Amino acid sequence: MASTFHWIRVKTICYATEDEDILCDMMSELTGTENLEIDISEGLHNNPLTVIDANLSKNKEYATLFKSLGENIIDALLNDLESRIDDDCVFYFRLDKQKAVCGEYEIAHGGDVVSVTGKIMSHPARKEIAEKVIRDYLLQLKAPQE
Repeated sequence: MASTFHWIRVKTICYATEDEDILCDMMSELTGTENLEIDISEGLHNNPLTVIDANLSKNKEYATLFKSLGENIIDALLNDLESRIDDDCVFYFRLDKQKAVCGEYEIAHGGDVVSVTGKIMSHPARKEIAEKVIRDYLLQLKAPQE
């Protein structure tokens, strides 16, 4: 099967008041990988924060991520697909981080999130082609497996 993405990056921020181990477990559960990049940084008021990244680069990893999200999220993404792809063929959405910790996935519009960004393979690289590629991919994930 041809690849749908060049890469997908799943990222969240762990603030000083949050448990890094819990967020790492959530990220591993969501992405299917324990290969997480941890970057210690400093917030606006010198508060420590940790950036947790999962960089996915294989078809199997992409499928694991989207299947983890479930059909309701896939439907929501399909319904709003055009606004989730930019002119550089990058697909993006955000999940509510607090719900994700509980194993529930919901599209978020606020700030405390798990962000998912992926570069869609489209030849030529045009938004309308990228939109068709990702639509076909998501519909294929929804199709019953024989």
